[in-house]
Amino acid sequence: MSKHIIHRIVCVSFLTLVLCSCKHGEGEYHGITDKIAAESKNYHGTLSSEVHLEGIETIEITEGGHTFLIPERKGQIKSYACTECHSKPLAQLQSKDGKKAHWDIKLVHANENTMNCTTCHDGSGMDDLISLTGNSIDFNNSYNLCNQCHTKQFEDWTGGAHGKRIGGWAPPRASMTCVNCHNPHEPHFETRWPARFNTQKIKERE
Repeated sequence: MSKHIIHRIVCVSFLTLVLCSCKHGEGEYHGITDKIAAESKNYHGTLSSEVHLEGIETIEITEGGHTFLIPERKGQIKSYACTECHSKPLAQLQSKDGKKAHWDIKLVHANENTMNCTTCHDGSGMDDLISLTGNSIDFNNSYNLCNQCHTKQFEDWTGGAHGKRIGGWAPPRASMTCVNCHNPHEPHFETRWPARFNTQKIKERE
């Protein structure tokens, strides 16, 4: 008997053994793909994250070819609109006793030679932000202000890889913006311990 015929007999025998020796019972599968296919064949519904968005006011934006929802921002700013207080030019609103109106805001975003209040806030149009080139940016679209320096993070955000999703991964997509997670005046996160950590290792290091 030739080697070619023997090889074919061995192959056929092996395939027969594999196909006929399956001992999976009902409800058991060869792999996750088979399980998904079997258990979803009668599913005709549509997954949606809309139920998780109830009570959250959102607006639709399109950035980088992606259309998705973000939380409406201006309605969440306690002191908006700014012109409610800034009803006169800044020079006329300056306090004579040296007290600052925004005393509770400390800018820790870049060094003083790079950034100050007027880098982002327009002294003439208080209800809008301002770009480095002097264009007005709506407070709801403040991510376009961040995009001027943080381009990589912005691209990741528009693509869905950076930032927190609201609800789930099912459509419609709704994502937090930069200012929903970062304080724009002090955007870095403080170093923190995880919720649980190895206390024995801490004792050994002391």
